[in-house]
Amino acid sequence: MSQITGVRQAQRHRTHRALLDGALGLLAEQSLSSLGLREVTRAAGVTPSAFYRHFRDVEELGIALVDEALQNLHSTVRSTLATSGDAGQRIDAAVELIADLVRSYPAHIRFIVRERHGGVRRVREAVAGQLDLFAEEVAESLGSDPLGEGWSRSDLLMLARLYVDHMVMTASAYLAAALEDQAWAAVTATARRQLRLIHTGRVHWAGAGGG
Repeated sequence: MSQITGVRQAQRHRTHRALLDGALGLLAEQSLSSLGLREVTRAAGVTPSAFYRHFRDVEELGIALVDEALQNLHSTVRSTLATSGDAGQRIDAAVELIADLVRSYPAHIRFIVRERHGGVRRVREAVAGQLDLFAEEVAESLGSDPLGEGWSRSDLLMLARLYVDHMVMTASAYLAAALEDQAWAAVTATARRQLRLIHTGRVHWAGAGGG
């Protein structure tokens, strides 16, 4: 009996994975709001009835994609926060981590960038909720840094959201660059300059009466 259960679980996992991958493939060329259930099942090679054993509707599938995509982003945020060295080294490391994320998971990142302001409310809210959680985590880390001494909670969160927004914006720019060497290098240079500007503002903000 346990062997049969194991086979069924493996099959269920394959079907679940096929639905997610099929949807991601279709979403390279269209938004979630225009995606039909039969399109997804056709791309996944399963029947519509099999779809309903995993998701109630396409919106729920979209939320599952949000969770999966932002798990990767979350690990990138954690890696960025853990980076040691001076400001320049940390900036370089942060930008390279974003670049690696786009190289490794372009379909997931493209989906998040598009659906962050897309037409499906539940999915849009799921993206916003996850990014807010990331900002909270970043704010906590910034507050424990010596540069965060004396900052108010609201200002730490404002700065954290700048960093998270910058990460998403840079990921979007890398996607547009499409791995072309010259365009990719230009995105990297711009992202570094933007982070240096944010860091400079961070250094002087409390002293200017902002914290």
